[in-house]
Amino acid sequence: MFKYYPLFTIHYSPGFIMLRCMLRAKIHMATVTESNLEYEGSITIDEGILKKAGILPYEQVMISNLNNGERFETYVIPGRRGSGMFCLNGPTARKGAVGDKIIIFCYGYFEDDKIKASKPNIVVLNSKNKISKIK
Repeated sequence: MFKYYPLFTIHYSPGFIMLRCMLRAKIHMATVTESNLEYEGSITIDEGILKKAGILPYEQVMISNLNNGERFETYVIPGRRGSGMFCLNGPTARKGAVGDKIIIFCYGYFEDDKIKASKPNIVVLNSKNKISKIK
């Protein structure tokens, strides 16, 4: 018979606030339009798409590349509004190529009692990096 022995237990005490890391925003099926190895680092994203997703300039994001399976973290730099730009900069340029499909995830920390009221902003793009749907 299998017995479960927890590695740790959480004891709640007065004033203790539990935070959970939850999806806050997502840009789904973006196409990489540029790659700039000589830049310091980050990903440049069309400012209009960032605004619709609720992602701030210089905010940390996780990126998943559907073409090669790479998954990496970086920060966001706003690009020209309406450009449809998704440019991998610096070392992230080695994680994908122009034409690759990527998903950008942005997480936030929420108190347990606020999780049910929160819903992530999900921006779905078409093949030309134009917004096709917002969930």
